Amino acid sequence: MSPKGESRSANQEGSPVAIRIPETEIEWTAIRAQGAGGQNVNKVSTALHLRFDIAASSLPDAVKARLLGHRDQRITAEGIVIIKAQRYRSQDQNRADALARLEELVAKVAVVPPARKPTRPTRGSQRRRVDAKVKRGEIKAGRAKIAE
Repeated sequence: MSPKGESRSANQEGSPVAIRIPETEIEWTAIRAQGAGGQNVNKVSTALHLRFDIAASSLPDAVKARLLGHRDQRITAEGIVIIKAQRYRSQDQNRADALARLEELVAKVAVVPPARKPTRPTRGSQRRRVDAKVKRGEIKAGRAKIAE
């Protein structure tokens, strides 16, 4: 994350472009972490749920569309990104971890995938495919019962 609170991603040409995710668009919920950790885990809410509504965000429309179409279990059917951060014992570290994971997700979909160029099979590959099919058919025809 840059000092101004904006993440970096790439545009169509692959050069970095700044995509800002304002803190006002992120909803934080402190929860108790799961797993081992004894008394600290049981009484201190250090884990965080980050909730980010894609549709209501200020992201560019193209990035929103790719993010909503992205197959990721952290994105709900309603278009809300939910990230649970509980890796660290400190709430501040978990907040930074969750924000970094959100920025990584947005940066991944901000890159425009290159357009696929449709290709045709070569004449040689078509001939080899047909020859293999004919040969296979002859093998199967040879298995038939001989009529007398």
